[in-house]
Amino acid sequence: MRFGIFFEISVPRPFGDGAERKVFENSLEQARLADELGFDWVWAVEHHFLEEYSHCSAPELLLTAVAMQTERIRVGHGAVVTVPQINHPIRAAERAATLDILSGGRLEFGTARSSTWTELGGFGVDPDTTKQTWDEFVRVLPRMWTEEYLSWDGECFSMPERAVLPKPVQQPHPPLWVTVSSPGTEVDAAERGLGCLGVAPAGYAEQERRTREYHRRIRDCEPVGKTVTDCVTTLNFLYCHEDVEVAARDGGAMFGRFGLENSNLLWTREAYPTPAYQAMGNLSPAARRGREGAASDGPSLPEGVLVGDPERIVSVVKEWESIGVDGINLLLNGCEVLSQEQVLDSLRLFAREVIPRFRDSKDDSA
Repeated sequence: MRFGIFFEISVPRPFGDGAERKVFENSLEQARLADELGFDWVWAVEHHFLEEYSHCSAPELLLTAVAMQTERIRVGHGAVVTVPQINHPIRAAERAATLDILSGGRLEFGTARSSTWTELGGFGVDPDTTKQTWDEFVRVLPRMWTEEYLSWDGECFSMPERAVLPKPVQQPHPPLWVTVSSPGTEVDAAERGLGCLGVAPAGYAEQERRTREYHRRIRDCEPVGKTVTDCVTTLNFLYCHEDVEVAARDGGAMFGRFGLENSNLLWTREAYPTPAYQAMGNLSPAARRGREGAASDGPSLPEGVLVGDPERIVSVVKEWESIGVDGINLLLNGCEVLSQEQVLDSLRLFAREVIPRFRDSKDDSA
């Protein structure tokens, strides 16, 4: 089991008096500590126009700053929006390769097509085209990274023969992922040999179904790149405290606030009914008892959420591990509900009491 931290950069109003700067500074401090503590990944989203929910519109800059201040943690786009009105494929390839060079070969490249009408409409994107452009992106990017010269005549863009520079240092190229927020995307990931980057909390039963189907299909995939990223991760919230009641109170307030901001987003399906967006995604699981009651003993918390004392969190992680999840990425705060001291203390306690329970004794990252 691998663990990452995941940045949305949610900023509470008012935005003046350095509020945005403080959230970015806090995130960089969290990334430095996560690197020291042995976390595996740090991911950053790409969102646009989403007031309070996410101010992370230039993740390549945030991730570069993270790379410059850390030594071993892998830096991940969670994910680059793959529509040409927002990111031209050539520019996406160039920026990614540069980040891979600057990070010393630590880049993980996630892809997404965006799910809110606020974003797609803001850039004048036709939602019915985003699945097609995503597919074209994931097929052309590995070629840009691995071929000396490339020409392309596609549906979303074309280019005469050119050398796309620089090239990444990872060979043959950085691992490729796709974000999964609604059922069916895990199938798209598996068929193309992409990692399954869960970005919407799902309950045990739904995640087990998706994970089983992903692993079944990826065995016979036709990879779009030179490698296959056979990995399933899920998104979660983290607040680890010695007192489970305190954890439930403060951690519950944190993911409750984030959930409130999430519920205020204008999903594409609400504004633009289309078969291309059949689910609104990012729906958190309701509070309920886990399997055999073990994971939900104590205060009422949503199923599978990593909020509680270390023993409760260990039991929850074991549930995720038992259904085949390979990694868990953790949201550490939401609109700064928790103080920075609380976040850092939670990370330290989790690393001391939880991570060692899921590391092989021979694992150098332990």
